[in-house]
Amino acid sequence: MTMPPSGEQFEITLGDQRATIVEVGGGVREYSRAGRDVLHPYDIDAMCDGAHGTPLIPWPNRLADGRYRFDGTEYQVALTEPGKQNAIHGFLRWRPWQAIEQERSRLVVGTTLHPMMGYPFSLDVRVEYVLDDTGLTVTTTATNVGAQACPYANGQHPYLSPGTGLIDECLLRIDAETRITTDDVRQLPTGSERVAATPFDFREPRKLGGLEIDFAFDDLRRDAERRAWIRLTGTDGKTSALWVDESFPILEVYTADTLAPSRRRAGLGSEPMTCPPNGLQSGDRVIRLEPGESAVTRWGACLI
Repeated sequence: MTMPPSGEQFEITLGDQRATIVEVGGGVREYSRAGRDVLHPYDIDAMCDGAHGTPLIPWPNRLADGRYRFDGTEYQVALTEPGKQNAIHGFLRWRPWQAIEQERSRLVVGTTLHPMMGYPFSLDVRVEYVLDDTGLTVTTTATNVGAQACPYANGQHPYLSPGTGLIDECLLRIDAETRITTDDVRQLPTGSERVAATPFDFREPRKLGGLEIDFAFDDLRRDAERRAWIRLTGTDGKTSALWVDESFPILEVYTADTLAPSRRRAGLGSEPMTCPPNGLQSGDRVIRLEPGESAVTRWGACLI
């Protein structure tokens, strides 16, 4: 039997819900309810593209020139987006993760980030995927298992599914007041603007159309449970929704215009992030983890 490019497949189920988590990158490859995709999948025979479903650790999004400073020391990491002279999405996307605990509707995968050039720190990382009656909940716990403090941020990169067709025909709602603006070449932050009276105001649901989005949204509006949401309603009238708790102050939204033609605008990147783009360099909302300390973040997806 040929091993899939994403490695071993770990399936969890509950009633009509089904999710598959993969060994390579520890991400979610697919999640559906009653046969309808909630998170847009990629094929079992395909290599993960566009960071599809993967945890982004120890930073999400872009890091200019792969450089940052922590506790007075300058660090340089490899440029994984060389065309833009950036490092992107951390170190764990292509590493094998292990199943630590597995039940019918629950899975915990884990890996250890050992000291490396540019990041001489140690992190034990666990991601728990749980299905219950409300949907899929994803909890990430990162623990500093080294002898010195370390900088830490995280994110994850699921794509909401339109059900069928492209996202252009969907209604989109984003619970955010502010968009972080970026330059056109390297997609690094240049400032921020209120979304009101701009094409990026989706505080009330409206048709996405052909609008291209690859921006982080800030100043999230939260419900009574302190959750902020992105909702994508397909032509079938069903809504793929993603929520984040207060550990995630930022949501990146990506219309997948730069993916291969067969994948372009087929799902909406909806990425919880604990810091903004280039956060590891700017220090904006980067978490300082002392030895033995842990950071816990939580997001979820459901069909409405």
